[in-house]
Amino acid sequence: MTLDAMLHRIGHRGRVAPDQETLFALHRSWRRTVPYENLDIQLGRPVSLHPEALLDKLVRRRRGGYCYEQNAGLAMLLRLAGFEVSMVEGGVMRQARGDAMWGNHNALIIDLDGRQWVADAGIGDGFMEPLNLREGPHTQGRFTYRLERLTPDTWRFHHHPGASVASYDFRLQPREPADFAARSHELCTSPGSPYVTTLIAARPTVGHTLLLSRTVRRYSADGRSSWTIRDEDEFATTLRETFLVPLEDLGPDGVGRLWEKAGAQNDLWRTRTQEVD
Repeated sequence: MTLDAMLHRIGHRGRVAPDQETLFALHRSWRRTVPYENLDIQLGRPVSLHPEALLDKLVRRRRGGYCYEQNAGLAMLLRLAGFEVSMVEGGVMRQARGDAMWGNHNALIIDLDGRQWVADAGIGDGFMEPLNLREGPHTQGRFTYRLERLTPDTWRFHHHPGASVASYDFRLQPREPADFAARSHELCTSPGSPYVTTLIAARPTVGHTLLLSRTVRRYSADGRSSWTIRDEDEFATTLRETFLVPLEDLGPDGVGRLWEKAGAQNDLWRTRTQEVD
């Protein structure tokens, strides 16, 4: 796999050099063109973190993936472009749920000209450009994020209000994609995993657009709107046009299977809501 093939995949036609301008441009292009999605998990397909499998899925077949896949692919691109990249362990919602959350996420640290940057394509409605690794607020457009240092080597990312997750922690010790293979398998197969119980797709559009089963949520700085997809044709169109999923890669009955699963998931949500009410 060449750098040119990866640049073509994300539609990047500008200059490439290990500098801040390129880093920001590649991160933005990856976020806009490689959808965050767990459709293979929903279809019962195995998810591999092996580099060749990732390149086949993300680049040749033009699919997306979830956090481990996304950040492993982005790391490969940045390294090919000449950047010094470390993958680090993360813990989504560790602030609320404790140390058991370690390893349910990963992120990237880029060392560049004496500064460190946090890159992350593994949060569906996450930041568009890398964040300078310094404490305090970080504003991108109308969204403001915050980094907090917990210990010399442990940091907390605070998402903007109303986002899909409130925060995640990360620690700076370098890791490899293979270090996350066991946790990935668990999250792909455990009946209680949110990736198993909920169909998810996300992509930055006007703000960020998120699909949860049959419900579409759109977040912007002006607020949040949501609606329910009405039928299988609209579902297929949403996957293809909003989330850039090549439907042929899902198999001849893939869209239909996903539509039925998403319906059962929505029915379960309604039942739980009625029980709470």
